Amino acid sequence: MMEKTDLKKFGSYKEEDVVFLLKDLSSLNLEGDTEERERRIQGGQHYSETLPKEYNPPEKYLQVFWETLDEYKEKVAFCTAVVAEQIYRKKGNNTVLVSLARAGTPIGILIKRYLEQKYSMSFPHYSISIIRDRGIDENALLYILKTHPEGNIQFIDGWTGKGAISIELTKSLAEFKDSHGFELDDALAVVADPGHCTNLYGTREDFLIPSACLNSTVSGLISRTVLNDAYIGESDFHGAKFYEELTEYDVSEKYLEEITSEFHHIDTEKLEQAISDVIKEEEVSFKGMKEVLEMKESFGIETVNYVKPGVGETTRVLLRRVPWKILMKDPSSPYVRHIVLLAKERNVEIISYPQMSYTCCGLIKKVGAK
Repeated sequence: MMEKTDLKKFGSYKEEDVVFLLKDLSSLNLEGDTEERERRIQGGQHYSETLPKEYNPPEKYLQVFWETLDEYKEKVAFCTAVVAEQIYRKKGNNTVLVSLARAGTPIGILIKRYLEQKYSMSFPHYSISIIRDRGIDENALLYILKTHPEGNIQFIDGWTGKGAISIELTKSLAEFKDSHGFELDDALAVVADPGHCTNLYGTREDFLIPSACLNSTVSGLISRTVLNDAYIGESDFHGAKFYEELTEYDVSEKYLEEITSEFHHIDTEKLEQAISDVIKEEEVSFKGMKEVLEMKESFGIETVNYVKPGVGETTRVLLRRVPWKILMKDPSSPYVRHIVLLAKERNVEIISYPQMSYTCCGLIKKVGAK
């Protein structure tokens, strides 16, 4: 197990904002052609063994990101405050923030910054890996528990889709308790929970969190996490790459600053009302998963893994998978402007699908073997 002194700065975020518990795989060539990678995944290779290619988005697409950020930074800040207050009231002064890399990382930093501004306390914040069907990084968890023996861990992600990561977290923590004897809270804190997968959230509205628009250039230049036995040993943390060559395109800090600057303008009365509404809201129902199963049947899709509901997940499908169709509740919604743009670029059909609670949903194409 690594000691604290062994940890080196990783990624472009400030060291005081987050500590990544990830093995540096930057020297390796893990990226593959999108269609070839999709073919391998659908042929049985786990998605965590390779990486999608990272790039600086075209100017037109970046413009959508900046417009979206300007339009929704106040909403993201408010929803961040709603969930941050719940975390603090639940976990107290010994809170240890643990975001799930990588979509959870900027949200974890925003929660940390909000709590620092509001309560004048600096809470430890780590970012660790969790991988669907393979679980959470137990070495990273053991490191955190050793470093903060009195800490109350709170897991953080950006948003929920159909709830696969929420389910994976619960399953992983049950196995972790059996293996190591530590019982950890499996409630996942998110800014948006359109899938009704957690009771710790800022809103259940499926709106666009702008960081979903970009890949590493809004995530501290960090790749998705990797779990490949060829590079990750039993005592290692899960791995990731630092794309230092994309530094000139990095907007990670600017993104954080834009939203952090809105914390000062949050109406206390509205905030307390929103927190009260969350607490009174229905319990976890995973109703989004029920809708996903209906979509799977309606479109003759082989597995729910090819159905990616919600604005954030649809964005990911268009950026790094092979999309088949995009379902939209309302194609004129401002939340889907960037998705319409990407779909046109990739020549992907958009279908009106008003009967879902999500804003949109991405369907992955079945790629035939060569």
